[in-house]
Amino acid sequence: MARTVTALILREMSTRYGRSPGGYLWAIIEPLGAILILTIAFSLVLRSPPIGNSFILFFATGFVPFGAFQTISNLISRSLRFSGALLSYPVVTWVDAIVARMLLNSLTQILVSYIILGAILSLQADPVTLNPAPILEAMALALFLGLAVGSLNCALMGLVRVWDQVWSIVTRPLFLASGVFFLYDTLPKVAQDILWYNPVLHVTGLMRQGFYPSYDADFVSIPYVVGVSLVMLFLGVVLLGRYHRQILTS
Repeated sequence: MARTVTALILREMSTRYGRSPGGYLWAIIEPLGAILILTIAFSLVLRSPPIGNSFILFFATGFVPFGAFQTISNLISRSLRFSGALLSYPVVTWVDAIVARMLLNSLTQILVSYIILGAILSLQADPVTLNPAPILEAMALALFLGLAVGSLNCALMGLVRVWDQVWSIVTRPLFLASGVFFLYDTLPKVAQDILWYNPVLHVTGLMRQGFYPSYDADFVSIPYVVGVSLVMLFLGVVLLGRYHRQILTS
């Protein structure tokens, strides 16, 4: 399995990043561009961010974990479609395809996050006291949740033709509801009661707790995020194990 996964990783590195001008640079430029746009837009209408003194750091601590989750879930959901031709060989399984995508893109997201956040911190006028534990936990949860959502969607997109479009429509408000540009604590009680069930909101809150020592994200529930992820991952694995051949031939 290790040799197969390695071969799939090398194949994706050459096709996904090796053929486009800039290659891996786009993995850094895209999220950084989104963060800069948010920073410019909100700094024009607000005097200060909801917490701290830096707009760019505030938006980066929300966008980085959200972007990691979204990228992983989107790529995992298309694993069988991407490696469909190779899965006709007995030595290559659907598990290999998902593991290869997960490993490569998780490492990519970790590296991109480190570069972006490190660069922003180095440009801050005021020193930032970091708490590494919440930061690492937030990234791990973002990647695990992305794997879970992506695995379930991988099965559903293969079994239900319109699921790709349905999921795209349903999750469009996710960026607005995941705490990228606001703090959960500043919302009205009605909004808090609804948005609490969004697991990505817990991830962004946990990430900010690692960058802002004075911020206590007491609404964050790591067991809730892990529980939701495990349920979706279980359903995805069961469906893929049962229907992967049907998905590949449809």
